Amino acid sequence: MSLVDTISSDMKDALRAKDATRLTALRSMRAAFLNEMKKDGAETLPDEICIGLLRRLEKQRKESIEAFDAAGREEQAAKERAELAVIETYLPSLADEATTRAWVEEAIAQSGASSAKELGKVMGALMKAHKGEIDGGRARQIAAEILADG
Repeated sequence: MSLVDTISSDMKDALRAKDATRLTALRSMRAAFLNEMKKDGAETLPDEICIGLLRRLEKQRKESIEAFDAAGREEQAAKERAELAVIETYLPSLADEATTRAWVEEAIAQSGASSAKELGKVMGALMKAHKGEIDGGRARQIAAEILADG
């Protein structure tokens, strides 16, 4: 069953269970999928594209949480945290710190990068090889740190 079908099915279950928070998060995910399908004129979406869309929703929720916390709007921040938790259940887990560091070191060795000026080359190779498995922001920090030391 594809991710689109799974989320549609879970949306029906949340509707029956009257789980408003889960239903809101699932509706936003489904809306993102439908918008992408309309844009491409596709009948369905591959799971890789769905995961990318979910990562975007995850990032939006995290930014909203920071903004609401900074503004002192705890109720809204709590609502966003609950929706984020639902979104994260559909995302594959990202690589841990040690694995990320190993992949970054491997990408640096393969690309032959020796300075921070070549960070783009390293990140390009790294994201091509491990897209969806790695936190790009954290990988960039590690790569910059290694290239600055090296």
